[in-house]
Amino acid sequence: MDLTNVYIGFALATFAGLSTGIGSLLGLYSKFENKRLLSLALGFSAGVMIYVSFMELLLLSFDSLGGLYGDTYGKLIGVTAFIAGLLIMLFIDQLFDHHSIADFISRSSNKEESLLIRTGIFSAIALAIHNFPEGFATFTAAVYDPAVGVTLAIAIAIHNIPEGLAVSVPIYYATKSKSKAFWISFASGLAEPLGAIVGFLIFRTVYNEALFGISFALCAGIMIYVSLNELLPVSKEYGKPSDPIMGVTAGIIVMAISLIPVSYTHLTLPTTPYV
Repeated sequence: MDLTNVYIGFALATFAGLSTGIGSLLGLYSKFENKRLLSLALGFSAGVMIYVSFMELLLLSFDSLGGLYGDTYGKLIGVTAFIAGLLIMLFIDQLFDHHSIADFISRSSNKEESLLIRTGIFSAIALAIHNFPEGFATFTAAVYDPAVGVTLAIAIAIHNIPEGLAVSVPIYYATKSKSKAFWISFASGLAEPLGAIVGFLIFRTVYNEALFGISFALCAGIMIYVSLNELLPVSKEYGKPSDPIMGVTAGIIVMAISLIPVSYTHLTLPTTPYV
């Protein structure tokens, strides 16, 4: 694997994770009130992630695993990994009661200061754990093909902006300190480059096409869960009832057109790991 792709993967995961700081700055230093635009952007992001997950990552997984284990067993392994990705995110959400970004915002609107800061810090911890597999997914996609990694990173970055708001706003109202609110929110995004580092260590130690195929399906499950459980509910909260589906439709159409020139059937994995 080209080391350039490894560096690109790290850069994209870092970019996606640190976009939580953008959301924090929007909440602390601006009067960003165009909620419908945010709603459409979140729906668009969901459409991008859904299309890439089903039409790129999952198909790549089936192709890779099918070549190793046969079509039937390859798809069975891929589907199992896909379901595992969904269950991992479900477990994280249940463990930390992390239902949606909108829940954090609404729960923190009329609380005492002590509850506000606890809500903000809890949100930061939950979101950091939630973001970890997203960093792994972005890195995995970028290492295999930077074009897919870029699309995922942009979609996740848009998704992380309201997360930054969710963390920073309650902490600011509790402490009256913009710096504390910003840095706590910013730190929650560092989990994504950490996820990329874990991905690098895994692929450096155990590097074969089967692992890549399983990872693609796993990442597809993670992305679908994020889209359905995070992006679309929050999009509905911020905009009109029709905005989420409008955004999703636009995202799918744009990705379908933009990826037509890209062919993944000729991509091959090297026989030696990167260093």
